[in-house]
Amino acid sequence: MTSSMYFSRGNGFAEKSHLGNGLPTHSSAVLEKRHRHGHSISWLNPVSLPIPGVRTRRLRLMIPNISRMYQGSQARFGRRRGPFMLLLALFTSVYLMVAVNRRFSGNGVSWVDTLSFPDPSTLVYRREDIQRIWEWEIAAGHYPSGRRIPEQVGLLNPPRNPALSARGALSLPPRFRGPISTDTLGIGPKRVYPDIHRQFPNVAYPPRPIPGSVADMDAIMDHCDFSTGKYVRDCLEVLRLGAGLENGARVRRGKMEEWKYIYVEDSAVHNDADTSAFAKPAFVLKAQAERDLSYDLPKKRGAEWEPHLSLPTPPQYTPYKDLSNVCDDENPRLYHMFWTGPFTDKPYLALLSFLFTQNLGLHLDDHHQDPNVCRPQFWLWINPGPAASVPNPSAVRDMYDQLKSNPWASPFLHPKFKDVIQFKLWNTTEQLDGIPELKNEWRAMRDNLFNSGGYVEKIPQPVDEEEEETEPVEAEVTGEDGVMAPAPAPTKKHKDEDDKVNRVGSKSPSSYDRLSVILSDMARFVLCHRFGGIYLDADTILLRDWEELWGWRGAFAYRWSRLEKYNTAVLRMNKNSTLGTFLFRTALKNGLDFHPMSISKYTKDAYLEGLLLRLPDALFDSAWLNTESYQRDKPPQPYFTEFQDFFETPLQSSAAPQALGFDGFFKGAYSYHFHNFWWRPFDPSRNYPDLGSRFAAGERIARQQLAESTSTKLPDPETETVLDDKRDLDWATVLKRTFEAYIRGERPNMYGEWIEW
Repeated sequence: MTSSMYFSRGNGFAEKSHLGNGLPTHSSAVLEKRHRHGHSISWLNPVSLPIPGVRTRRLRLMIPNISRMYQGSQARFGRRRGPFMLLLALFTSVYLMVAVNRRFSGNGVSWVDTLSFPDPSTLVYRREDIQRIWEWEIAAGHYPSGRRIPEQVGLLNPPRNPALSARGALSLPPRFRGPISTDTLGIGPKRVYPDIHRQFPNVAYPPRPIPGSVADMDAIMDHCDFSTGKYVRDCLEVLRLGAGLENGARVRRGKMEEWKYIYVEDSAVHNDADTSAFAKPAFVLKAQAERDLSYDLPKKRGAEWEPHLSLPTPPQYTPYKDLSNVCDDENPRLYHMFWTGPFTDKPYLALLSFLFTQNLGLHLDDHHQDPNVCRPQFWLWINPGPAASVPNPSAVRDMYDQLKSNPWASPFLHPKFKDVIQFKLWNTTEQLDGIPELKNEWRAMRDNLFNSGGYVEKIPQPVDEEEEETEPVEAEVTGEDGVMAPAPAPTKKHKDEDDKVNRVGSKSPSSYDRLSVILSDMARFVLCHRFGGIYLDADTILLRDWEELWGWRGAFAYRWSRLEKYNTAVLRMNKNSTLGTFLFRTALKNGLDFHPMSISKYTKDAYLEGLLLRLPDALFDSAWLNTESYQRDKPPQPYFTEFQDFFETPLQSSAAPQALGFDGFFKGAYSYHFHNFWWRPFDPSRNYPDLGSRFAAGERIARQQLAESTSTKLPDPETETVLDDKRDLDWATVLKRTFEAYIRGERPNMYGEWIEW
């Protein structure tokens, strides 16, 4: 009977799960028994879990019975195909849940965000080189923080930190400390946190920051870090009260010691603690430390380790009050901004906000400038054509000719601004050749110049046609100044000005200049590494003096909303730093990718995030969390649910812009980032520069151009009345008109200073 029912292979397994007569076959009596009694096994298993704080009851959960699923798959598909089909079903279920989640989850955080998929390593430096980067940056004064160094770095000696004040006592004797050092030894000046406010009776405007003052980023993180549940609204209150921006209108009672975050350095060093033992490693534990750490951190697959770093002597850290020149060459106060194409109202407003907020001495004449104040400069880098094009030999002259004839740009060529605003011509080849870490290798990667987050934008090669000739180009083009520029791909004589290669600027959401955006991702690191300073995206508006940010010598960007990633729309880096060397060499080995998400991966893999501080976005991008549906239970002022609200303020809150004005716009934040919208005018009804009689010629040109481009007739400036204006003004309009009123001499700047022409 058995032989008539079961046909077995030599290995004892059934040839088929069923015979042709429909009777079941089994390789053993055990499998037959399991098959016959499988229906009695439950698909779910009960699990009992303790409830915290409740001893008498337990939580009962039902979880899938893996054994039952496995048996069912074997009974249905056979012993070989069953496990495979089970895994395929599980994978398909997870994939469908992920797809549905992405389709319907919106902007809120979802369970998919909690899944952790390991990314391949980007690391190309060994642990000892990472240690040297940390030690160099700390010795240069670029880590004025008491936050711990990651244990994975594996430092055995606590580095001496000249930018951190000396501690009065050590928390733990050296003999009880572990083999790995995660602290720095503060040997710097004492910090004094002054009470910043205007003295009676001059309380109508806030005081300028104290020259040389420094922002305590540790304190700011304590009050503003989104990861610890801090609200943007509460952060802004601390920022404005700690800086004295509330003037005499302060309604808070009690001492403000806990909210002080701005300090000045006393040049005298007060360190009464015996730190000699702390500075020496625990020798007997050194071998143990080496065993506890792997020899190397995970290396990028397919890449070779970078040669060991050869580092120069770090610059000596000197407090502001001890500088022989208040404008320190090692810490230049330069704002960089990158712009492609014709000058519009976007860089116009960024420059106006710079003039309105920063300590430029515009209320003084050139012979009576304050010798204790270092005036910052704004360098606007112009890329005159498409991102992939080559500047012509007369590019500099052409750039200035265009600036002079452009009504949005020409006002900033006035002699009054010659020492604080400079226009620079961007040349990709010249800039990359100016980076020692790239100049000998970047040409081999020219095809990857437009790499964004691992996705490379290829420059298409047009197909030759009989009726359209192509213009031959050389491999490289040499300009009059000897600068070698990469040649673009062969192009037809008849170009489509709106394709991605020839596009200049973003004119609408559908014609976004992606190549220029990708180029700017790289340009910001190049400029900060070559020249030092702070890079700002062109969709940035300054809201207060940045004196104490300049005083903080470390590098920083800010947080990408809810994600623990960088947004480099604001980027501060020190000139020729080892951090910059690390970023350029790592980017070179990762396809020249400078996207913020990629930079986040580079620093995370190397445990260098502490050297590029990720500041809360409340400081520079206060509306971002609200626009992504976070913290709407307690929003700041103003309350934007979309970035578009800046340009089109909702009717129910449209009274705020005119009633509150500039002082009611995210007061306390250092800047505002309106996220693109290049095609939306700040002031639709007066979309032209309105700077008074000194710049009337440019205004007439702009009004004429606006009239020719629209069907509406503009009112005559001599006869127009308020009835011709929009009834409810948007936030963008109010800010533009506020800055313009300052240039016209009709109001002071935010610190009560009147421009002196």
